[in-house]
Amino acid sequence: MSIRVLIVDDSPTMRAILMTRLCEEPDIKVVGTASDALEARELIKRFDPDVVTLDIEMPGMNGLDFLEKIMTLRPTPVIIVSGHTQEGNEMTARALALGAVDCYLKHDPSGKLNVYDDGRLAALVRQAAQVEYNTKCSTTPGLVEQSRRKINAETRMIAIGSSTGGVEALQILLREFPVNCPPTMIVQHVNPRFASAIAKTLDLTCPANVQLAEPDLPVRPGNVYLAPGGNHHMRVGGSHAQYIKLRAGDPVAGHIPSVDVLFQSVAETVGAKAVGILLTGMGSDGANGLLAMARAGAHTIAQDESTSTVFGMPRAAISLGAAQVVAPINRIARHALTKAA
Repeated sequence: MSIRVLIVDDSPTMRAILMTRLCEEPDIKVVGTASDALEARELIKRFDPDVVTLDIEMPGMNGLDFLEKIMTLRPTPVIIVSGHTQEGNEMTARALALGAVDCYLKHDPSGKLNVYDDGRLAALVRQAAQVEYNTKCSTTPGLVEQSRRKINAETRMIAIGSSTGGVEALQILLREFPVNCPPTMIVQHVNPRFASAIAKTLDLTCPANVQLAEPDLPVRPGNVYLAPGGNHHMRVGGSHAQYIKLRAGDPVAGHIPSVDVLFQSVAETVGAKAVGILLTGMGSDGANGLLAMARAGAHTIAQDESTSTVFGMPRAAISLGAAQVVAPINRIARHALTKAA
């Protein structure tokens, strides 16, 4: 059965390019195209597409406002079609935080229109089509555990892994981290071009300081470090995990940076005084690393199925017996900061 796609973009040229690339795929069918949010709204109601590709900068209602309405009223997997400017990067980061599945770049780093696709758009559509929205965890403050004054004094580091739907989940989780939280390391699978903008987006909601990780940067309480992506894994270095190590390497569990690599390094250097958290994401990256942390005596947590955009990574960890706690996203901060079982 074909994956039904709706293309939303104000540029006729871009609509034609996206349609051409998708219509070459035997398992994908473009059911319609729209030039603005008003037209897209009617086509979504008419065709009920499996996936929507969405431009951000459009006349009338912009893509971010339209995305928020989609995720609130009719949750549908959305792929953001992003421009190349810094402003475009920041808007894409906000879109991921609102629940977009992934992003597709219109331009290469030089600003030229991407001529060679190599099947990436189709791959993103297939991945997005696997997302099933169940009960979405409310992000209203009243439904989030109030845990800012409850920090387990023995916790020396928190390590977090996430992928599809992870930016949205991280916003909910980090909102409850206190100003003096333990040093927190995050690997989120994302295009490195958007990593800096995502760090800024998370910093707006987190009481602690969220920043992009840098090579050999000392780790300190009150700071959250996001892996910058690219071709470098992120580890913690030193006998007591005093600094960040960014090292080139091959993909692990299909990814670079890999959650498994981060978790393994935390297991080796911090051991029982660490907390590991595995959030929503496709695949199994992080499952083996979370198991290594559990075997080292760390407190380990996996996001539950009902609040995960994609339950792949948490499910893999749970099946290995790596997660001591399985919890909805709005309760994970309490378990992490208090080490409550």
